[in-house]
Formats: sequence, C-alpha cells, structure tokens
Amino acid sequence: MRLTKPTLFTNILVTCEERYLPGNLFNHLMKDDPSTVKGAETLMLGEILTLPQNFGNIFLGEMFSSYISVHNDSNQVVKDILVKADLQASSQCLNLLASSAAVAELKPDCCTDDVIHHEVKEIGTHILVCPVSYTMQTGEKMYFRKFFKFQVLKPLDVKTKFCNAEARAVCIWVCGSYTQYFKTK
Repeated sequence: MRLTKPTLFTNILVTCEERYLPGNLFNHLMKDDPSTVKGAETLMLGEILTLPQNFGNIFLGEMFSSYISVHNDSNQVVKDILVKADLQASSQCLNLLASSAAVAELKPDCCTDDVIHHEVKEIGTHILVCPVSYTMQTGEKMYFRKFFKFQVLKPLDVKTKFCNAEARAVCIWVCGSYTQYFKTK
C-alpha cells in the first residue's frame, strides 16, 4: 500500500419508516454498512478516514513511500521469510528493501511489515516488484512475487516558443496559452 494522506468519506444517511413501501430495508442496509456505529445507524456521525484504493498520482521529485506487509493466511508456521522490494524504471532497477537476515518464523495470522521510501527521479512507467520466499513446515521452499505498476508524471510542463514580431518586439508563448510581449533595444 502506498503511504499517502488519507481521504475523508462522508456517510450518506438514508432511512425510512417501517410503514412506507421500502419498509425496514434501508435500516437493515445501514446496520450492515461498515461506516456506521452499531446501535446508532440512523445518526449522521460525520466523516471518516479511508485508505487509498490505488497509487494515485505520483510526480517527479516526490518521495514515494510504501508499506509492505506479508501476512501468513495459512494454519501452519512458516520459516525463513525473506522479503525484497525492487523499483524498476526505464533506465534502472533500484533495490529498496533487501533484508539481509530472514525472519525466523511467522505464525498463522501474523505478519511482518516494512516501510520503504524513495525519491522519484525519472518520468514514465515504474514497477514495484516484491518477491517473497519462505519455507513450509515440511521443508518445501516456496516463492511468489507481486507487481505494482504506476506512472510518474511531470509536475509542471512549460514550453516556450520565440518569434520575431514587428517593431523589434519578441513574443513568447508559454504552454500555448499565455502571450507576453517584450520590446527589444
């Protein structure tokens, strides 16, 4: 998960009295809504923080931070967990996380977590590759990789074009939308 500022989500309250056509349908839906407080489903509590659903926009020069978590979903203890994180760009491949020592063991429903940081210095497609290797209780070695692809954009795009105009004036176009005239001596 990319570490970014959380966004606010406003719960929309929709209720209906039981005697009307929808009956208690809206009230049942509000009880199942994760953004409501149990027992107070019909009260508007305001905004809650939500986690980002995607990488969002990443711009050149920005600090890319990501939270990497490996969770043991099985019912077995796994051993020798080794987690890496590589960031591949068009011209280079950077190793952002390379644990020199493997985590000795990971019990069921437990996790190992890391946070990585990197200042983005190249425009274009980037791929965060997270390979994980571990050993099962039977001694069998397992391995998997996850890929997270994202684009790095220009924070500002400035284009200039010079041309000579009448009366020895120079006109400049910046991004094709702004024109300024300068008199030359």
